[in-house]
Amino acid sequence: MIVAEQKPLDEILALTEGAERVAVLGCGTCVTVCFAGGEKEAEILVASLRMRARVQGRSLDATHGVVQRQCEWEYLDAARPSLEGADCVVSLACGVGVQAMVERFPELRTVPGLNTKFYGLPTEHGVWEARCAGCGDCVLGLTDGICPVARCSKSLLNGPCGGSQGGKCEISPDTPCAWHLIYERMEALGHLDRLAEIQPPKDWSPGPSGGPGRIVREDLRRGSPTAEESEPASSLLAS
Repeated sequence: MIVAEQKPLDEILALTEGAERVAVLGCGTCVTVCFAGGEKEAEILVASLRMRARVQGRSLDATHGVVQRQCEWEYLDAARPSLEGADCVVSLACGVGVQAMVERFPELRTVPGLNTKFYGLPTEHGVWEARCAGCGDCVLGLTDGICPVARCSKSLLNGPCGGSQGGKCEISPDTPCAWHLIYERMEALGHLDRLAEIQPPKDWSPGPSGGPGRIVREDLRRGSPTAEESEPASSLLAS
């Protein structure tokens, strides 16, 4: 899932400066799971904005709502009535959700309420760790399921670097060495011989460094014969 954390209140206040009617819109998927932008967080942020405005001696009409996913038009369209009249919308979604808001409602001033951090998972209650960098060319098949791009501090494809101690990365004693984990995994599976295979320099062009990404599935596009045949699968929710 996409993991994010809420921006400091002072930064959000600065981003909404001059607005008298603020709508806070949460997202009910990834950022709800990591307790950054769900119903509860949206409600708390609205209360905090109101209290800060009161302390500053100014009036602020702040409301909140949540949509299932801010990254899909059909869910955003359902939120349109609650956003009408707002001077500014604080999006409690990942960066994709913020930009989806801007594209769908260009007339609205929309600002981010979160900092998007990484793709990860909860390793214990209240702790999330990165597991994927979205590089566009997955190498997990070469490392038996442990990502050196996201989990190695240097994103080494041929490791380890020699700076780890006791299975921990040199940058921090709390950070596991990804290549130590890869070695243990390969040893357990009897694949240590793979470590002798030198990987060529990574082709970063399929990822973000290759420009804005775009995937087109012609078989799923409207008007495609294949898409029309399989339409009942989800009733093609987007219209």
